[in-house]
Amino acid sequence: MNKHLTFIASLAFATAGIAFAAEAAAVKNIVIVHGALADGSGWRKATEILEKRGFNVTIVQEPLTSLDDDVAATKRVLDLQTGPVLLVGHSYGGMVITEAGNDPAVAGLVYVAAFQPDKGESLLNLASSKPAGSMDIKETKDGKYLYLDPGAFAAAFAADLPKAEADFLARSQVFASKQAFSAKIGEPAWRTKPSWSIIATEDRSINPELERDMAKRAGSEVTEIRASHAVFASQPEKVADVIEKAAKKAGK
Repeated sequence: MNKHLTFIASLAFATAGIAFAAEAAAVKNIVIVHGALADGSGWRKATEILEKRGFNVTIVQEPLTSLDDDVAATKRVLDLQTGPVLLVGHSYGGMVITEAGNDPAVAGLVYVAAFQPDKGESLLNLASSKPAGSMDIKETKDGKYLYLDPGAFAAAFAADLPKAEADFLARSQVFASKQAFSAKIGEPAWRTKPSWSIIATEDRSINPELERDMAKRAGSEVTEIRASHAVFASQPEKVADVIEKAAKKAGK
């Protein structure tokens, strides 16, 4: 009888240990990759919310000189993390995380109003398949980089942000190389990693229907938020909720 009780007690402790280990395995490192027309500063509110919830958040400031350069910049940040990582990408950042997400440290992917490409696809291929509303994209004088006309920025990118915030994003936008937009993806990380997708239903930069199609193809868990393309800034709490949920599930 004593041996039987000892066995049961040992089993109970082992089970508790497994449960504790599963809980402890929750992903705590969040790495965010911004899009092509707004740098990482717009993620400040969402970052602060996540940090208050116990997450370690790092934002990649990619150069936007080429897709390869941006993937390399992301991998440099991934190398600094201790433990598994949830990789988050907004807009063009979705292209980046689809490549960089193949890193073994990445436990899952979150696409925030983002491109979610398959092998051989480029941003230009996807964007032209189901165009969004008119975006007044301009070229720099050398013809190598693209930017959104500051006067049209709020309507196309951040219609639900206060004017002062939208104006700041317009003035601080980072020009993106044409090469980054035409580069084709290799093996997409979402084929081997769990993924989540936030659809911005009022998006005028990426057609929401395209966002839905890409998420369905990837088998992503979808959350729809009534917001502009700048959903990360206009709805930081809701975006943080999705990221937190993904971090918990990716760690199991």
